[in-house]
Amino acid sequence: MKKNEAVTKVMSSNPVSVGQNESVSAARRLLEEKGIHHLPVTDGDRLVGILTATDFLRVSFGDFGNQNGRSLDAMLDHTYTIVDLMNSAPTTISNDQTVRDAATVLATSSFHSLPVVNGQTLVGIVTSSDLIHYLLEQY
Repeated sequence: MKKNEAVTKVMSSNPVSVGQNESVSAARRLLEEKGIHHLPVTDGDRLVGILTATDFLRVSFGDFGNQNGRSLDAMLDHTYTIVDLMNSAPTTISNDQTVRDAATVLATSSFHSLPVVNGQTLVGIVTSSDLIHYLLEQY
């Protein structure tokens, strides 16, 4: 296995992201429609947070019960902003770090994605699944 492989080898470039001023329902729909679990939040191209499917589960089931999508979206938009729900200090990895660096962080953390940044600019995202797929390619 290549210990010093660049994280850019395994990351998803141009990740689906959401602007910090977009509606909560738009973010929820992106997660659902794209089949993803982690959504970087940006201000322009600058990473300002991350929103996860778990963040939505926490508020949608805890506060609103079992509603249809349209009712849930209306309640979410009326009650929260993306900034309210996001983690505003996500752990990140620089685009010049290695796959091993990403694996070390994800293996010792309770989360499963790392936004990849160049300075403060979002350039990609690497997930636990990306690392598993990379490992499978090695064998």
